[in-house]
Amino acid sequence: MELSVQIRKKLGKFNLDVAFETGNGVTGLLGASGCGKSLTLRCIAGITKPDEGRIVLDGVTLFDSERRINLPPQKRRVGLLFQNYALFPNMTVEQNLAAGLCRERERAQKEALVAEMIHKFHLTGLEKHRPSQLSGGQQQRTALARILLSRPRLLMLDEPFSALDSYLKWELELELSDHLTESAVPVLFVSHSRDEVYRLCSRVCVIAGGSSQPCVPVRELFDAPKTREAALLSGCKNYSEAVKIAETRVRALAWGQDLECGRPVSDSVRSLGVRSHALVLGAKMGENTMECVVLRVVDDVFSTVILARPLPAFDADVSDCSRIRLDIPKEQGAAIQKGERILVGVAPDDILLLE
Repeated sequence: MELSVQIRKKLGKFNLDVAFETGNGVTGLLGASGCGKSLTLRCIAGITKPDEGRIVLDGVTLFDSERRINLPPQKRRVGLLFQNYALFPNMTVEQNLAAGLCRERERAQKEALVAEMIHKFHLTGLEKHRPSQLSGGQQQRTALARILLSRPRLLMLDEPFSALDSYLKWELELELSDHLTESAVPVLFVSHSRDEVYRLCSRVCVIAGGSSQPCVPVRELFDAPKTREAALLSGCKNYSEAVKIAETRVRALAWGQDLECGRPVSDSVRSLGVRSHALVLGAKMGENTMECVVLRVVDDVFSTVILARPLPAFDADVSDCSRIRLDIPKEQGAAIQKGERILVGVAPDDILLLE
């Protein structure tokens, strides 16, 4: 089953322009708050009408501006799980599940399907409870069971963990992962959390400022992001504008350093990134060693964070280089003091070349 989305929508000064294709499995839509992730889901579900474009699911056209096709939500067979689960507050668990069986006419069959889902989603004993009497996990399981009873061709989850504390979030994520593995329909998972996307998704599409980037395997986003936006969303914290100066070398303009990348550098590279845990304190790595001045030492929960400013390694118009961040083991950072000069190294493979 395949989903093809190519739509545009203008809301005030915000312009949504997304295009991606995906099949079975869980595909993540990753982006900062306000980038257009939820709006994309609403357009696919038929809640919001795009200005132009096409949406095709399993060969069925849900929306086509040129052909003037715009199927109503109830005919799209798309299940959308909202952040607050959108359960009917005055209905019991049984009644909420039954609401997902609007196409089922036989009462006995409807009751059997509801009973099956109650057992499958561990809701036994809660049949007569209303949403206000359920925990967050029980509400989530009820909402997901109701959606699956409607037999959707596509399941969409809109930041289902956003309002939960960290412990409950982790418990629900494990439960949801099991259910998604058993599901036979494609899933779109919207989140601004790179950790959730990494653990739950096989592919990911980055949305930044309303514009989408091509879908890539989730490991590729974290191991070799192609753009600064993708690197930022994957957790990279150190950046510099960059220019190619040799076949395998770049000049980090904001750090006043020339760095060896150990691989061919594309002419389209405009910046580079280095993850904070990839910077090595006190390491002499040849041309990839930077002398830095410590600006601040922060004692974090499980590590020490060092903010430092590189000293330019060549005669350049860089009087105030951008700072870098290192995340190092606590025992390494215990003796580091503000104002101290340190050596910081980076391996060629740990330099992210960004277009």
